[in-house]
Amino acid sequence: MTTTDTTTTAHDTTPVGLLTGKVVLVTGASRGIGAAAARLFAEEGAVVVLAARSTDALEGVVADVRAGGGVADAVTMDLADPVSIRAAVDRVEQRHGRLDGAFNNGAAGQSPGPLDATSEDDIDRQYAVNFRGQWTAMTAEAELMRRSGGGAIVNTSSIGSRRANPHLPAYGAMKRALNSLTETAAVTWGAEGIRVNGLTPGGTATEMIDDWEAATPGIVDAITASTPLGRMAQPREVAEAAAWLLSDRASMVTGVSLPVDGGAGA
Repeated sequence: MTTTDTTTTAHDTTPVGLLTGKVVLVTGASRGIGAAAARLFAEEGAVVVLAARSTDALEGVVADVRAGGGVADAVTMDLADPVSIRAAVDRVEQRHGRLDGAFNNGAAGQSPGPLDATSEDDIDRQYAVNFRGQWTAMTAEAELMRRSGGGAIVNTSSIGSRRANPHLPAYGAMKRALNSLTETAAVTWGAEGIRVNGLTPGGTATEMIDDWEAATPGIVDAITASTPLGRMAQPREVAEAAAWLLSDRASMVTGVSLPVDGGAGA
């Protein structure tokens, strides 16, 4: 009499996520898309480092990740402060020795208003956070990534970067500049094994949209009406696209600004 050995090993049964074994930094992680990404990336197997201006604001997200069996810690980072950005990336190296992925998600909001009402302070704030801050983060992240053979970076842009943006002109302009920077970084660092991509989300149910609705009642209905899928995106849906771009499943994808907008930009 013969028997068939049906024993499976732990290796055979252990779930493998998109980001298993990767160390991933998430900026702007205290709320919205960043917080959703931190939770999702941990579920997909990543060790996540959450960054925001105050680590106090990150405590709930870190607790959620750890309660779900994930590994997370927090660092202080202000995208308007280059010294703070570089220090945060240095902390990632000190704690984990490497960086495999970065989701640069922080953004400075702008009070809605026409171009003629846009102030120099509006321009300066958008430049400091949505362009210079992203540039500083990308270069610091790439420097750490190349020490261990490469990695992947995803920058959050906006549907407003792909067309005229009469309600948020400074925001849209700096996000369009970020798209260009993303493409340039992809070409510049590709030979070093560093992929760089972007996301251009449409209307997403975040605190930023809540603020815009409070300032301009009816904007949520207008966004929904202009979206072929007929609804706002949830933050996790945007994070899902980022997870794929950061993963090895997207190993031949770089220099792309991927729309996650329910068809609104089509």
